[in-house]
Amino acid sequence: MERVYNFSAGPAVLPESVLQQAAAEMMNYQGSGMSVMEMSHRSKTYQKIIDTAQADLRELMGIPDNYKVLFLQGGASQQFAMIPMNLMKNRVADYIITGQWAKKAWQEGGLYGQANAVASSADKTFSYIPDCSDLPISENADYVYICENNTIYGTKFWDLPNTKGKPLVSDVSSCFLSEPVDVTKYGMIYGGVQKNIGPAGVVIAIIREDLITEDVLPGTPTMLRYKIHDDNGSMYNTPPAYGIYICGLVFKWLKEQGGLEAIQAHNVKKAKLLYDFLDSSKLFRGTVEKKDRSLMNVPFVTGDPELDKKFVQAAEAAGLVNLKGHRTVGGMRASIYNAMPYAGVEALVGFMEQFEKNME
Repeated sequence: MERVYNFSAGPAVLPESVLQQAAAEMMNYQGSGMSVMEMSHRSKTYQKIIDTAQADLRELMGIPDNYKVLFLQGGASQQFAMIPMNLMKNRVADYIITGQWAKKAWQEGGLYGQANAVASSADKTFSYIPDCSDLPISENADYVYICENNTIYGTKFWDLPNTKGKPLVSDVSSCFLSEPVDVTKYGMIYGGVQKNIGPAGVVIAIIREDLITEDVLPGTPTMLRYKIHDDNGSMYNTPPAYGIYICGLVFKWLKEQGGLEAIQAHNVKKAKLLYDFLDSSKLFRGTVEKKDRSLMNVPFVTGDPELDKKFVQAAEAAGLVNLKGHRTVGGMRASIYNAMPYAGVEALVGFMEQFEKNME
């Protein structure tokens, strides 16, 4: 069977050239006589892989020297606890609730201190981003937390919140490396890689060094301390070695594409094609306020759950897979991450046009 167009929200599509390189190196990585999957993380060969990956990521994002890059495990969900354990010195933090993952992070933060929901878009099923220009930021808040791109609901913070001087902590799992970013606007920026960068199992955390201290909440396990991972070069224990290797290949691929400015232009073009069709369609409609639309995740509906189901099945038969919306919202969702080619979105729009014609 030939490859399908995979619109999965994550684990998600990876660049074909990266998969081909990984396949070519599977049995014998650069003359080592073994796969990266079998290699000791303490070997010189592997140290070079992780060092190169970090250097390429720093170059792509323009990460300043006073920010540390950590390759971690446990998914973004583990960070929901790790962040308050390490950063909630005053036991107060403010959260902006724009979807399920921000809500889960807020609930987890409440286990460690006072987690304040200072803004929310729950009133309209998270279909927009609230105005965050003048929020009631707590005077003694240790940080302000956002989920920058909401995978389930298809919204994106195009303007970062005014944190009134407090460090901004941002989960960028589903928009990681999709556009240029000013790292200095964040205290911490992190994400699971399984949406836009690599295979599930790796989390990349970029943290300003003054926030990485020995001063953590009592009872914080050694494994959940940023300082331990920083002091040990992300090698305190065996890292997700093969996953980091694939991330490294994706960083190289991004550099070949022309970096984050070029990939952003590619993403804007793809998203425009799909949103323009949705805006003109009589059958399908997008569910997000236009000003807050994500370039990465595009939810849409027909308004008839049975017809949605029929569409998803027909699309799958046509090689357009994983278009079913998240179980909490239904409908459809096309995740069009960096590695989704323009031709994939063209194929989807063409199929939607035909499906709509057949309904007339």
